Amino acid sequence: MVQGTTSDAGKSTLVTALCRWLRRQGVAVVPFKPQNMALNSAVTADGGEIGRAQAVQAQACHLAPHTDMNPVLLKPNSDTGAQVIIHGRAVTSMNAVAYHDYKRVAMQAVLESHQRLSAQYPVVMVEGAGSPAEINLRANDIANMGFAEAVDCPVILIADIDRGGVFAHLVGTLELLSESERARVKGFVINRFRGDIALLQNGLDWLEERTGVPVLGVLPYLMDFHLEAEDAIDTRQAAKTGERLRVVVPVLPRISNHTDFDPLRLHPQVELTFVGPGQPIPAADLIILPGSKSVRPDLAFLRAQGWEEAIRRHLRYGGKLLGICGGLQMLGRSLADPHGLEGSAGESDGFGLLDFRTVLEPEKQLRNVSGQLALEDAPVSGYEIHAGVTEGPALAQPAVHLSDGRGDGALSADGQVMGTYLHGLFESSASSSALLRWAGLREVQSIDYHALRERDIERLADQVEAHLDTEKLRRLCGL
Repeated sequence: MVQGTTSDAGKSTLVTALCRWLRRQGVAVVPFKPQNMALNSAVTADGGEIGRAQAVQAQACHLAPHTDMNPVLLKPNSDTGAQVIIHGRAVTSMNAVAYHDYKRVAMQAVLESHQRLSAQYPVVMVEGAGSPAEINLRANDIANMGFAEAVDCPVILIADIDRGGVFAHLVGTLELLSESERARVKGFVINRFRGDIALLQNGLDWLEERTGVPVLGVLPYLMDFHLEAEDAIDTRQAAKTGERLRVVVPVLPRISNHTDFDPLRLHPQVELTFVGPGQPIPAADLIILPGSKSVRPDLAFLRAQGWEEAIRRHLRYGGKLLGICGGLQMLGRSLADPHGLEGSAGESDGFGLLDFRTVLEPEKQLRNVSGQLALEDAPVSGYEIHAGVTEGPALAQPAVHLSDGRGDGALSADGQVMGTYLHGLFESSASSSALLRWAGLREVQSIDYHALRERDIERLADQVEAHLDTEKLRRLCGL
């Protein structure tokens, strides 16, 4: 099990790296995260929902994503509450206090999934969540040491040196663990180191002497590296020259599946801008309304920021507008949540740019789909994760013609506004190129997003080989 001293220490990255490193050696390995809290999710082969990071780790193992890889997923829909997804299905929404008591039930789901995976694979590579030293969350823990103790699992502790304070993070985390938990930590990994490793050596020697825990290695800071984020928005972009398409994404409080925009961020001809609270929407060729876990509250937030007026001005000047999932729902005449699934029950007026109405229903739609865009009949594949049922005349001109015979979303009669429930639109080079041409880019350079992701997974495995103690790692994996 890989645990971290903090969030974003590199747990997901290291698990991905170890999965591909083992797979290269012919070892059947499977990723596992007992509990995940994230708004980036993926649809599995068995028709459920798991964290996006586990879907990427499945790719590293050459496996199709499965709900057992992430049996408990929490999707925050407010500052104090979240939708609880067990074995890929939403079972309830509850506040943090209620979930603290519910963890006993969730632990049973975690152990069931782990048992099934352990019966199929010789190595289960487990990822923790946050930090194991969160004192307020220790009781009934299912995400870190509580799980490791339950299944008698050795632990690697990873810390990010780029943030500073790496020795304090590692030593302090150990100090806050129980005696049995400390004994479970079999090695440290230091992540994102820049510079000459010789300058770090005396610190590593001190760390091993102070704690008695070996340093398994130091991973370098990788430039031009991309791995889909578990939660935080990655805004990094390389310098881009030549003709560029200006794409703007308003960042909503409950933005979900913002990994939709990673292919655009990496595209050499796209200047992608995420606009946050208090910021004006700049001049753009394309504005994309993203997915949302709480569409009506996020729509109210968008209006309070003055962004609706800016979007309508953008349309008057001939710009294109795309809504994805929750963004699609905002484009219609109204959005109703009669059951209070995403907040207080009620109904909100939409932008009225497309003639349809959406009602949120308890049964969530979870599908992996393929088809053709209305634009250029470009082939597209993606996935649906939504509770909305959308109906209205605008759907007679769908944005996507799905291979199962259904139409998805809508394209306005003037071709200026498009909405779709499909996540992953820009991952397919054909559909991405068609959308960029629609938005105004004349000569589009095609990129293979899947090849880019595969390249960086391979780079991670290379780092394991080059910088970590692979003999000790193999022993920890029981090999």
